[in-house]
Amino acid sequence: MDEMNMRGDKHMGFDHLKTTHHFLLASDGGAIQVEANDGKDTESRDQIRRHLRHITMMFSEGNFRVPMLVHEKTPPGSEVMQKLKAEISYEFKETDRGALIQISTKNPEGLTAIHDFLRFQIKEHMTGDPLEVRAAS
Repeated sequence: MDEMNMRGDKHMGFDHLKTTHHFLLASDGGAIQVEANDGKDTESRDQIRRHLRHITMMFSEGNFRVPMLVHEKTPPGSEVMQKLKAEISYEFKETDRGALIQISTKNPEGLTAIHDFLRFQIKEHMTGDPLEVRAAS
Protein backbone atom coordinates (compact mmCIF):
# COMPACT_ATOMS: atom_id res chain seq x y z
CA MET A 1 0.00 0.00 0.00
CA ASP A 2 2.81 2.44 0.87
CA GLU A 3 4.55 1.76 -2.46
CA MET A 4 1.30 2.20 -4.38
CA ASN A 5 0.68 5.50 -2.56
CA MET A 6 4.20 6.70 -3.43
CA ARG A 7 3.62 5.82 -7.10
CA GLY A 8 0.22 7.51 -6.86
CA ASP A 9 1.73 10.68 -5.36
CA LYS A 10 4.20 10.79 -8.26
CA HIS A 11 1.72 10.10 -11.08
CA MET A 12 -1.32 11.90 -9.65
CA GLY A 13 0.43 14.97 -8.28
CA PHE A 14 -1.07 15.05 -4.78
CA ASP A 15 -0.34 13.53 -1.38
CA HIS A 16 -2.48 10.46 -0.69
CA LEU A 17 -2.16 11.00 3.05
CA LYS A 18 -3.85 14.41 2.72
CA THR A 19 -6.68 13.14 0.50
CA THR A 20 -9.43 10.53 0.39
CA HIS A 21 -10.44 8.47 -2.63
CA HIS A 22 -13.90 7.02 -3.22
CA PHE A 23 -14.98 4.71 -6.02
CA LEU A 24 -18.73 4.40 -6.29
CA LEU A 25 -20.73 1.97 -8.42
CA ALA A 26 -24.00 3.11 -10.01
CA SER A 27 -26.61 1.46 -12.20
CA ASP A 28 -25.27 3.30 -15.26
CA GLY A 29 -21.56 3.22 -14.33
CA GLY A 30 -20.07 4.92 -11.31
CA ALA A 31 -17.77 7.64 -10.07
CA ILE A 32 -14.22 8.34 -8.99
CA GLN A 33 -14.13 10.99 -6.27
CA VAL A 34 -11.09 12.50 -4.55
CA GLU A 35 -11.31 15.04 -1.75
CA ALA A 36 -8.80 16.94 0.36
CA ASN A 37 -9.14 15.80 3.98
CA ASP A 38 -8.80 19.37 5.27
CA GLY A 39 -11.30 21.87 3.88
CA LYS A 40 -8.65 24.60 4.12
CA ASP A 41 -6.11 22.62 2.07
CA THR A 42 -6.66 24.45 -1.21
CA GLU A 43 -3.33 23.20 -2.60
CA SER A 44 -4.47 19.56 -2.43
CA ARG A 45 -7.94 20.53 -3.71
CA ASP A 46 -6.43 22.26 -6.74
CA GLN A 47 -3.99 19.39 -7.41
CA ILE A 48 -6.90 16.92 -7.29
CA ARG A 49 -8.91 19.01 -9.73
CA ARG A 50 -5.99 19.26 -12.18
CA HIS A 51 -5.37 15.54 -12.00
CA LEU A 52 -9.00 14.47 -12.40
CA ARG A 53 -9.52 16.93 -15.29
CA HIS A 54 -6.51 15.32 -16.99
CA ILE A 55 -7.71 11.77 -16.20
CA THR A 56 -11.17 12.57 -17.60
CA MET A 57 -9.55 13.55 -20.90
CA MET A 58 -7.22 10.53 -20.92
CA PHE A 59 -9.97 8.00 -20.11
CA SER A 60 -12.21 9.56 -22.79
CA GLU A 61 -9.43 8.84 -25.29
CA GLY A 62 -9.09 5.25 -24.02
CA ASN A 63 -5.81 5.97 -22.23
CA PHE A 64 -5.53 4.11 -18.89
CA ARG A 65 -1.77 4.52 -18.50
CA VAL A 66 -1.89 6.30 -15.10
CA PRO A 67 -3.81 3.53 -13.28
CA MET A 68 -1.40 1.00 -14.81
CA LEU A 69 1.58 2.99 -13.52
CA VAL A 70 0.09 3.46 -10.05
CA HIS A 71 -0.90 -0.20 -9.60
CA GLU A 72 1.92 -1.73 -11.70
CA LYS A 73 -0.66 -3.90 -13.50
CA THR A 74 -3.54 -3.54 -15.91
CA PRO A 75 -6.71 -2.85 -13.90
CA PRO A 76 -9.57 -5.24 -14.69
CA GLY A 77 -12.10 -3.69 -17.05
CA SER A 78 -9.71 -1.09 -18.46
CA GLU A 79 -9.07 -2.96 -21.71
CA VAL A 80 -12.81 -3.21 -22.44
CA MET A 81 -13.27 0.44 -21.42
CA GLN A 82 -10.53 1.33 -23.89
CA LYS A 83 -12.18 -0.71 -26.66
CA LEU A 84 -15.60 0.84 -25.95
CA LYS A 85 -14.35 4.40 -25.39
CA ALA A 86 -16.92 5.83 -27.83
CA GLU A 87 -19.76 4.29 -25.79
CA ILE A 88 -18.60 5.43 -22.34
CA SER A 89 -18.88 9.01 -21.13
CA TYR A 90 -16.66 10.67 -18.53
CA GLU A 91 -17.84 13.89 -16.92
CA PHE A 92 -15.58 15.99 -14.69
CA LYS A 93 -17.23 17.84 -11.79
CA GLU A 94 -15.65 20.01 -9.11
CA THR A 95 -16.62 19.42 -5.48
CA ASP A 96 -15.96 21.67 -2.46
CA ARG A 97 -12.79 19.78 -1.51
CA GLY A 98 -11.75 18.26 -4.84
CA ALA A 99 -13.47 16.71 -7.81
CA LEU A 100 -15.12 13.65 -9.26
CA ILE A 101 -15.43 11.87 -12.57
CA GLN A 102 -18.89 10.55 -13.38
CA ILE A 103 -18.60 7.49 -15.65
CA SER A 104 -21.63 6.21 -17.54
CA THR A 105 -22.63 3.94 -20.41
CA LYS A 106 -25.66 2.23 -21.89
CA ASN A 107 -23.53 -0.66 -23.18
CA PRO A 108 -23.90 -3.78 -20.94
CA GLU A 109 -20.33 -4.94 -21.65
CA GLY A 110 -19.05 -1.45 -20.86
CA LEU A 111 -21.05 -1.35 -17.63
CA THR A 112 -19.54 -4.62 -16.45
CA ALA A 113 -16.07 -3.29 -17.31
CA ILE A 114 -16.66 -0.04 -15.41
CA HIS A 115 -17.83 -1.97 -12.34
CA ASP A 116 -14.82 -4.33 -12.56
CA PHE A 117 -12.48 -1.33 -12.82
CA LEU A 118 -14.07 0.48 -9.85
CA ARG A 119 -14.16 -2.67 -7.67
CA PHE A 120 -10.45 -3.17 -8.35
CA GLN A 121 -9.78 0.43 -7.26
CA ILE A 122 -11.88 0.00 -4.09
CA LYS A 123 -9.85 -3.06 -3.10
CA GLU A 124 -6.44 -1.66 -4.10
CA HIS A 125 -6.97 1.68 -2.34
CA MET A 126 -8.78 -0.02 0.57
CA THR A 127 -11.46 2.68 0.55
CA GLY A 128 -14.17 0.60 2.20
CA ASP A 129 -16.64 1.73 -0.46
CA PRO A 130 -19.45 -0.73 -1.29
CA LEU A 131 -18.59 -3.35 -3.91
CA GLU A 132 -22.21 -3.46 -5.03
CA VAL A 133 -24.20 -0.97 -7.10
CA ARG A 134 -25.78 1.68 -4.93
CA ALA A 135 -29.51 2.14 -5.12
CA ALA A 136 -30.75 5.03 -7.23
CA SER A 137 -31.61 8.09 -5.15
